[in-house]
Order: sequence, then C-alpha cells, then structure tokens
Amino acid sequence: MAPDAAVVVPAHVHTLIVGAGFAGLGIAARILREHSQADVLIIERGNDVGGTWRDNTYPGCACDVPTSLYSFSFAPSAEWTHTFARQAEIYRYLRQVAIDTGVIDKVVTECELREARWDDSRALWEVSTSRGQLTADVLIIATGALSTPSLPDIPGLEMFGGTAFHSARWNHDHDLRGERVAVVGTGASAVQFVPEIAPLAKHLTVFQRTPAWVIPRLDRELFGFERYLYRRIPWVQKAVRGSVYSLREALGGVLQHATELLPVFEVVAKTHLLRQVRDRELRRKLTPDFTIGCKRILLSNDWFRTLDRRDVSLVDAGLVGVTPDGVVDAAGNEHKVDTIIFATGFMPTEPPVAHALRGTSGRTLAEHWNGSPSAYKGTTVAGFPNLFLMYGPNTNLGHSSIIYMLESQSAYIADALKMMRHSEIASFEIAEEAQHRYNERIQSALETTVWNKGGCSSWYLDSTGRNSVQWPTFTWKFRTQMQRFDEENYISHRKTPSFS
Repeated sequence: MAPDAAVVVPAHVHTLIVGAGFAGLGIAARILREHSQADVLIIERGNDVGGTWRDNTYPGCACDVPTSLYSFSFAPSAEWTHTFARQAEIYRYLRQVAIDTGVIDKVVTECELREARWDDSRALWEVSTSRGQLTADVLIIATGALSTPSLPDIPGLEMFGGTAFHSARWNHDHDLRGERVAVVGTGASAVQFVPEIAPLAKHLTVFQRTPAWVIPRLDRELFGFERYLYRRIPWVQKAVRGSVYSLREALGGVLQHATELLPVFEVVAKTHLLRQVRDRELRRKLTPDFTIGCKRILLSNDWFRTLDRRDVSLVDAGLVGVTPDGVVDAAGNEHKVDTIIFATGFMPTEPPVAHALRGTSGRTLAEHWNGSPSAYKGTTVAGFPNLFLMYGPNTNLGHSSIIYMLESQSAYIADALKMMRHSEIASFEIAEEAQHRYNERIQSALETTVWNKGGCSSWYLDSTGRNSVQWPTFTWKFRTQMQRFDEENYISHRKTPSFS
C-alpha cells in the first residue's frame, strides 16, 4: 500500500503537516490516536513516506543511534535485524507504521510546499503547493533538519567532465568500478559509504577539512530468539529500550555536565585509530585537535582501516577548485578523477522551508531569524501564529534518539490542538517575551557543554556563532517541559461567534 499521488488537494484542512518522515508520521499518528476524526493532511514532496530514510540510499547507509531507541514508543517492532538498523529496514518500518496507524490515507505525495502566508483577518494559513492552493487553520512543519543537501560553492564545478553527485542523492546508475573517485567530506555519511566503495574504485581520494573523533560501532545481528522474545513478551523489548535510554542519558550527562571525563572517550578513539592505521603521518592527519564530542562523534569499525589502504589517499588540504578532469586541493595540487561524491552534509541552521513561511509581519521565517534560528521550546515562534516546528531550533541531540524528542513535541502539539477544540481558539502565538526568556535559559545552559567550549567549529553553530541546534541537557527534562501546552505563555484569540 502506498500513498495515492493522484489525491486532489482539498480547498481547506484544519491541520496541514509538511513532511512524511519520522516527524510528520509521528505527529499525525498522535493526533489521530487522540481524535480519530481529526481533519489532518500531510503533504510530501517525495514519492513516498520515509523522509531522509527514503532519500538516503548510499552504500552502507545505517543509523548511528541504537535501533531500540530509534523507533516510535507506540510502534515497537520485533523485525529489526541489527542493533544499529540499516536504511532499508528503517524505511520499511516507517511505511508499515504509516499503514498500521491509518496515516497513509492522509498523505499526498509529490506535493511540495512553495509558500505559506498567515492571513490575520481570517486566522488561517494560505498555502501554495506544487499541486494547488489550500488554506489551513494550523500548519506543522515536519521537514526535518537533515532533508536538504548542502553543496559547496566550488569554482569550476560546472565545467567538470565526469560525474558528480551528493551522497544524499546517490547515483545508483553510475558504476564506480575501475574509476578514480574523489570524496569531499569526512562526516557521518562518508564513514559509512567510503568503506563500501573503496574496493570498487581504481583509486579513492578523500578530502578532509577537519578530522573527526571516531569510536567503534558496537553493532551486531539480533538473534532469532531475541526477536522471538520481543514478539511474545513485549516488556522484554521495553526493558532493553529503557536500559539503552539510561546509558545514553549517562553519556549525555558527560557531554553536557561532566566534560572533565571526556578524555576517557578520547583514549578509546585514539586506541581505535592506533589499531587500524599503521602510518604515523596518516594517524596525525586523522587526530582532531579539539575535545571529543565538540563535533558529532562518528561510529565506524572500518573507516580508519579503509583510509589505510594503498589505493586510498587522504588529502587534508581541503578542496578549492574543479577542472574539467579533476579537482584542486588547497595546496594547489590537481588530482585527476572521474567522479566526485559530495559528503558535505545538510543545512540545519539554514532550513530552506524557512524561506517559504511568512508570518504576521509579512517577513519570511528566514528573514525573522536572520541566520540564527530560535523558537519557544523548539516548537513555536513569535509572529507566526498557529505554526508548529518539529525538530526545531535547539532540539538536536549528541547522545540519544531524536525520536524521543519528536514524541515529546507531538504530545505538546496534540495538547494545543485539543485546547483549540475545547476552548474554540481561532489562533495563538507565543509571546515574544516568553520566547526570549526561554532562549536565554537555553543559551546559558549551553555555555558549559562540550559543544560550546570544546574548541571546534561545527554545524551546531549558526552564522552568528550561536548554538541554535543542540539541546543542552537530559532529554527527560525536555519531555517534562512538553507534557502540557502552557496556554498562559501564549497570546490567543477566540473564534468570533456566528449569528443566524
């Protein structure tokens, strides 16, 4: 069963959700569980549900959060094959959740949001999509932080005579066997696909801007008897989930509140590097000069071993130009290549969807943020009534599962929608002062974390140098603050009574 791309977009819907990945499916399922007749529609620019797990199909693609946590609490599965799930099975899981919850019937695919404007006089959103116009009382943006690939602006790229693509848009029709391949970037995607393609290529040249801390991925296959227990005795799986959650929260405590213990993790990472790389100079290039955890810690059992191959080269001078048949590094050396693969990440602090949303002032959300996103509880923004952000500013994690955060946001949003129904509220927006006070507390809490004082430049920091991405403390504290919709911090307007 798949979403019907031929479904006609209605003229009006109460709750419009943009995006059908984990965030969009999760909030839709929560709304429908609490109000089965809710008027909900999801628009998805892709051809199916699944979000980033539909789009990222590069070789070796897998989750770096344990599977027991990287799934909905309301939809446990006994079908996982590994402790760290692969892309294909996460994609299958999401499709099955969409079917089992009935959310699949609320999805319109190949429907991209083009613009959404708040109409204050009618208290609704005027929405333009690639499939037509509609209005919505409530707009939920669930497009994710890692949905739009970031391509560097490199001089000469348009003249390149070979093949070039981003890892998030993998070109499966292109055969890498016997080719000279350049990989730009050494982040979470690269450490997964580089070991997969190295044996195919004639030579692989990896361009590194900054080395990352890498530790082993403690991955294993789940035995048949484990899956049997999960099916027959569900509380066993819940107990495993709880124990993994507790361990991850302990890790979060170190990153956030006990950074003096981080050298212990550095010893693990350096030992891992020493065991897999024989060449001393290569080890030097691969050793970061910042505190572990300041950037995302990468998990891999074969990244270092792959870079130590004779047919793989690591260039730590960065990439500055492209020629018709090669690339040029920062030292001025040209490398002849047939294919360029960009593993250059996404745009979490400059989400493209922010350019499509216009609030009460007529300005876009991107203009309102001016390069430094902020929101109240990572979910609502002053000047943008009846708008909710899933995976919004300062909700990202360095130690646990974003699904936990998304479910916390879902509870908050569902409670807000219930309040709207019961109190006949037409519109509400967070008070600017409440948002300001909240973000002052968040930024103050971030000051003592490794992300702010670890001595690195990361995608957690926006163009102003402010950390607008990370959640600064334990995830249970986020859940606690999201348990109810705090109407007292919002400016609300009731519906105007109609008289016949």
